[in-house]
Amino acid sequence: MADSDDRHDPAPSKSQLKRDAHAQQRLGEDLLSVPESDWHRLQLPENLMTALREAKKLSARGARKRQLQFIGKLMREVEPAPIHQYFDERREAARRQVQHQHAAEHWRERILHEGDEAIEAWLSEHPGGDRQHLRQLLRQARKEQAAKAAPKSSRTLFRYLRDLDEA
Repeated sequence: MADSDDRHDPAPSKSQLKRDAHAQQRLGEDLLSVPESDWHRLQLPENLMTALREAKKLSARGARKRQLQFIGKLMREVEPAPIHQYFDERREAARRQVQHQHAAEHWRERILHEGDEAIEAWLSEHPGGDRQHLRQLLRQARKEQAAKAAPKSSRTLFRYLRDLDEA
């Protein structure tokens, strides 16, 4: 008889059902920050997209709360895995973008401090870069630093490095 008990999973508790419902509602709320074009890409049901559009329009606290609860109810009918994957991909893209920003900052600082050696090292990793343009930006940035002027060329150097690194 013990085998028959092991085969049947106990029904989820009322508390677990509530936690699941709240998780679905939070997922629905997260969809409000997503562009509407991505809702179609996620193949959300039309009634859910309509509810999300309505929630975006609402500003009254009580009405918005009720609408979010309704969205949570509609979310129970939707498979959450593709939506979770979508948000994971967005977080990963943001993480990669931050890494590119940090790399560009690192190279800018290195070029400003080391000069031509750093430019050559950067060009060995990024053969599409323009050596003359980099040297010109370096000279201008150093002049601005010496004159204690706004770091316009330093910012331009950063953007140039970042754009080539992303390309």
